[in-house]
This record gives sequence, C-alpha cells and structure tokens, in this order.
Amino acid sequence: MPPRRKLSDLDRGRAIGWLQDGVAARQVAQRLAVAPSVIIRLKQRFHATGRVQERQRSGRPRVTTQREDRFIQRQAMQQRMATANNIRQRLQTTTNTVVSGQTIRNRLHNFGLRARRPVRGTTLTANHRAALRAWCTQHVRWQRQQWAQVLFTDESRFCWEPADGRIRVWRRRGERFA
Repeated sequence: MPPRRKLSDLDRGRAIGWLQDGVAARQVAQRLAVAPSVIIRLKQRFHATGRVQERQRSGRPRVTTQREDRFIQRQAMQQRMATANNIRQRLQTTTNTVVSGQTIRNRLHNFGLRARRPVRGTTLTANHRAALRAWCTQHVRWQRQQWAQVLFTDESRFCWEPADGRIRVWRRRGERFA
C-alpha cells in the first residue's frame, strides 16, 4: 500500500471551498487524488477549529538539521569504508552536534545507503591455476567413500560479539561492482 499523500495548504483550501460550494466529499477526493477519509477528516477539523492547517504533532525533535544530514551523506560517499562512529566523530568535531552511531546509520539508510561487505574477486595467478589443476587431476578418481571423509564448509563466520571486526562499505543498491 503506497504511503498517504499529504495535501498542501493550497489543496486544503481548495477542498474546503469545494465542500462549501456543495461538492460531495467523494468527488473532492477524486479531484485531489486522495482517499475520501482524508477529505472527511479535513472537513471535521475545519468545522471544529475553523482552520485547515494540521495541528502541531508531538514527538521527538530531530537532532540533526538538513545541512548536517547532507554532511553525513557526503562523508559516507567520500570515504565508503568509514564506520558510523567515525562519521559521528567527524560530525561532532565539525558542527558540535552530538548524536549516536545509530542516528548516523538511520540517516544513511534514509539516503539509501547500506553497509555491505566489499566485493573482492581473488585474482588467480598462473601458479594458482596450475596448483588448482594439479589438485583436480590428483583427486579426479576418488571414490564416494574417500569424499565422505572430507568436510566441506561454506566458510561462514560466526561471532559471539555484535562487532565482528569486518570492514564494510556504504553503498546504494546496484553499486556492488562500482
């Protein structure tokens, strides 16, 4: 389900004008491409308060400004391997704004950036290829019982601590090999 479209002040005024002219709420909703419930709530708010502006909402105020958000994004784009805490420290020394590392990650996620493992393609030298070929020819005639003695792993890594010490890269979707 797509997010609800907010009406601008101009559209709210137009909607109230149409409603006062006798146009049905459903038709007003069709003209403005919103749900009829939006127009009905707007009409109720106008009759109760005499205003069409949205009331002030409670909630935690944002710690960072738009300028600081752009600074965070620029830092992540310029130094892709910077951690959220490194960006947090740079933000603090530059603008004296104290935020948490999670706030930095949230802002970067809003910009579509995610921390991912860098892609590393191992380049095989001629010696590597020769050694691989020799290993394959040596084991080509192995029987099922011999292979049963071998343990294959997917090289998964498991950590007890949340920070595994791996380097991550901030990137957008589709930037894997860029």
